[in-house]
Amino acid sequence: MADQDILSGKKILAVDDEEDILAVIEEQLETCNLITARDYHRAKELLEKDVYDLAVLDIMGVRGFELLEIATQRKIPSVILTAHSMTPESFQRAIDKGAVSFLPKDELARLSELIAEILGEVKEGRTHWEKLKVRLGHRFKELWGTMWEEIKFPRDPNISW
Repeated sequence: MADQDILSGKKILAVDDEEDILAVIEEQLETCNLITARDYHRAKELLEKDVYDLAVLDIMGVRGFELLEIATQRKIPSVILTAHSMTPESFQRAIDKGAVSFLPKDELARLSELIAEILGEVKEGRTHWEKLKVRLGHRFKELWGTMWEEIKFPRDPNISW
């Protein structure tokens, strides 16, 4: 219930070029004011004209890192959600470009729980990186081995803006 409380009415932009992924996001975040975009141009337009409590950005197919730059410039906390770019390089790039978290698409079934946790951290002015390390670090370590240990997390868990 606490998850639904923090999600209720939050304005979230979800960007993914896969319609079925957006459908799952809509289902998972049904209590939110969810706005969706399926391509870079529409997402860019939405990011530039409005303010969101959170942006959930795919990387592939929608130029997610470019959208992340726009969101960060506009002080919109953003989460990278990906399947095909589950690499240490993409993970590090997300950190470096200002994302507050990085989620694998195979966690979509728990998206409402994860987004609630992320929004809780954002509300406190923090990124989600520390909690992500605890929650999913073992998975990333299995995937990437010692490369996981080379990830340079922000020293300061607070959102830089």
